[in-house]
Amino acid sequence: MNDLIQQLIVAGRRAVSAGLVIGSGGNLSARLPGADECVVTCSGSWLDELTPEQFSVVGIGDGLVRDGHPVPSSEVPLHLATYLARPDANALIHLHPQTSVLLDALGLPIRLLTTDQAYYVRQVRSTPFLQSGTKELAQAGADAVADGCNCVILGHHGCSVVADSVELAYKRAANLEEAARATLTMLQLGDTATVCPPAYLDTIRKQEAAASAGH
Repeated sequence: MNDLIQQLIVAGRRAVSAGLVIGSGGNLSARLPGADECVVTCSGSWLDELTPEQFSVVGIGDGLVRDGHPVPSSEVPLHLATYLARPDANALIHLHPQTSVLLDALGLPIRLLTTDQAYYVRQVRSTPFLQSGTKELAQAGADAVADGCNCVILGHHGCSVVADSVELAYKRAANLEEAARATLTMLQLGDTATVCPPAYLDTIRKQEAAASAGH
């Protein structure tokens, strides 16, 4: 558990440094290996000032605080619902990337321009505006990633990004916002169509399928 908490502390500092969230916005979690529990940042914590004492251990199935800080983030329902929907997800990063939220609010799809953006993000979904911290928001966010999508924009709010590790979840969140910034630049230049060549991801998917079959 301590190693996962340290990984989340590093991710929080990186997220603030990269401008993906400010103040006490956003929250992070990781599933504990072999347990029906996750560690999640506590309510009101600043992601660039996290300490081990600012994490709660919460039961994924029952939502009960089992250890650590007694008051987890108000968005803990989003984390729990997502882990239930995605047994393969071991980390969830919820941030407030402004360009991603802006484009989504304007109805402008985020385009994946570079190979890194295409590789890490793959697909972007969105939910309509729903009140923060509610069961409705939690379920909508979980439903959006239930079939394997890993990045969802929560309308007028932020993003929810999942992965099998904290490091990969952060890479996906960072590339999502980078893609949004690139999309905004392309739109300002009058471009409405350019994306990473589809052949790139086609090749990657074939390689992944072959590797999976080999196991």
